[in-house]
Amino acid sequence: MFDVSFSELLLIGVIALIVIGPERLPKVARTLGHLVGRAQRYVSDVKTDIQREIELDGLTDLKGQMEEAAKSVKSSMQDASASLRKPLDDAQQALKEASASVETLVKDARAETSATTDAPDAAAAVEFTPEPLAEPPADPEPAAPTKKPDTETPT
Repeated sequence: MFDVSFSELLLIGVIALIVIGPERLPKVARTLGHLVGRAQRYVSDVKTDIQREIELDGLTDLKGQMEEAAKSVKSSMQDASASLRKPLDDAQQALKEASASVETLVKDARAETSATTDAPDAAAAVEFTPEPLAEPPADPEPAAPTKKPDTETPT
């Protein structure tokens, strides 16, 4: 900052002693010391405030980057969800159409059955009732393994 040597400080001290006088010099030196201390504290406070502002700007930038990354992840998840939902919706619609057509076929079959039941040959019409499927027959016990004949000839 200032390049002041010891000899220059000594010269300033001698001039202050002559101008101020020996009685008031200690009081002036003490007051000057307090003022220099306040100035140093003020400069230190300004430096820390500037440092905090710089760190705050850095954190604000980091926060903005994180928010943008979160938005990007959210939009990609929504895109993936939409791409997966479309085939599921198509399959659901196909199932609804198939269910509607089966219900139509069942209604038509019942209508035909009731029409044939009302016919004069009612005795010939047989109502069909589905029977539950029978369980498959149990596996018989596995056959005992057959013993291989010895192919060796005794010598």
